[in-house]
Amino acid sequence: MNNFPYPSWLNDAVFYEVYPQSFQDCNGDGIGDLPGVIRRLDYIRSLGCNAIWLNPCFESPFEDAGYDISDFYKVAPRYGSNADLARLFEEAHARGMKVCLDLVAGHTSTKHPWFQASARAERNEDSDRYVWTDSVWTNVPQGLSQISGYGERDGNYVNNFFHFQPALNYGFAKPDPAQPWQLPVDHPVCRATREEMKNIMRFWLDQGADGFRVDMASSLVKGDPDFTATMALWAEMRELYDREYPEAVLIAEWSDPARAIPGGFHIDFLIHFNFPGYTSLFRAEPDRDLFRIFKDLGGSFFDAAGQGNIRVFLDEYLHHLKLTEGQGFISLPTGNHDIMRLAHGRSPEELRVALAFLFTMPGVPYIYAGDEIGQRYVEGLVSKEGGYNRTGARCPMAWDDTPNAGFSTADPAMLYLPMDPRSDRPTVAEQENDPESPLNLVRRLLALRRENAALGNDAPFQPLYAEANRYPFVYLRGNPDDGVLIAVNPAARTETCTFSLERSHSLRPLLSSPATIEADETHLTLTLPPVSFGIWGLAPEKEKDQ
Repeated sequence: MNNFPYPSWLNDAVFYEVYPQSFQDCNGDGIGDLPGVIRRLDYIRSLGCNAIWLNPCFESPFEDAGYDISDFYKVAPRYGSNADLARLFEEAHARGMKVCLDLVAGHTSTKHPWFQASARAERNEDSDRYVWTDSVWTNVPQGLSQISGYGERDGNYVNNFFHFQPALNYGFAKPDPAQPWQLPVDHPVCRATREEMKNIMRFWLDQGADGFRVDMASSLVKGDPDFTATMALWAEMRELYDREYPEAVLIAEWSDPARAIPGGFHIDFLIHFNFPGYTSLFRAEPDRDLFRIFKDLGGSFFDAAGQGNIRVFLDEYLHHLKLTEGQGFISLPTGNHDIMRLAHGRSPEELRVALAFLFTMPGVPYIYAGDEIGQRYVEGLVSKEGGYNRTGARCPMAWDDTPNAGFSTADPAMLYLPMDPRSDRPTVAEQENDPESPLNLVRRLLALRRENAALGNDAPFQPLYAEANRYPFVYLRGNPDDGVLIAVNPAARTETCTFSLERSHSLRPLLSSPATIEADETHLTLTLPPVSFGIWGLAPEKEKDQ
């Protein structure tokens, strides 16, 4: 056991999200695979990333891109084999890297043998593996979704998302006595579901996995509006980790760190759902335009129009940070497979400012594959495997200027999704030798993070200038004596602000910046040109005279 409330390697972890079907195809069938991930490990490491989050790679009918699992214990053949996944663990570990898998704990595919058995009319050992009503005329409580008329069983099943994703039965927090099909969380059937999920985790952790990111982590217990029973469930799962796998990590897709981390997770994301503050920063949702809820504020903070409000994000962020300090980590990812690409609709300068912010904030950084080169959202695509408006964020990685951008040797018509068709699409090869490219900025930012303890995942964070409806945003990482000062101005206009420090400091640029600074005994006046940022190391003024 270590002295931290989380695996010690999380203190300097930087994750890279790999959407396997779009990353690298090694066998020429047009779909990325596990040998492709192995082939690109050195590239991932070159970014400054030392951990991978691998999206679902288990057997599935792929109606929802693998988030509809039909066998938790088998790698989907299109990606390779269990042996290929074990080799990925081995190759990553040889490079000092970790690999975390994606666990869909709340539901399966309707094609899973468990569900097929549960849908039969006659009672069997899997009849209560899922949440079924006792009649097709009995509806589920408000707030849950149901599918009616499936198969021969007289009942409706609860689905977690799409119709083909039936909810596994972890019970109801407060079952209705008049509805005996609503089982309590401590019912033997519900306990069996919990124990089976533990077995699945043990199986892959024993193979070499370093942990799991849990899909829809808050969805397991039904009828649990304050999530008390759900938190208790994950606390039990965490006991398994602490006891048997103390260096393995448990990561939530919850977007509510104030519940997820005290509930047992080591990391939670603050991102698109449950946390509107992320959308107020980055316009996260394609087509759905969720940021219209901030229309009175003029849009997202990281738009060059400069009409956002940093407080929409910051007030809620600080709330979660206070409630989770010292217990785990909040992650602000560059994006993921479910949301608009960070670079979409942004100029190279705008992208640079957003990256500078994301990689100097506290918590565990996550890069969605392609965001480091400014890969763009592809509009107008027909939905693939349940992607719908998310499909354009899932197009293949662009490696070079060879056919299919180095992703695959397959005929273009066979590709999992088409490449970005634009002639100026960014590629890794193009950016490798360009010192001003997003790729090399990411490398410099992550190198700064490694080299400066004040930028560490668990280092303190203090806003210094964060005024409502004003720019820039200025904050301190580390302690006031030897911390790091960061200022970001996404607005397409010069902005000036004045703020105070505890004492006079000398400032050493850590990344070249066009900003100007005027200082007196306790105040700094900072002027940033349009769409720019600055990062400075602080030292007490007395050191300057020595």
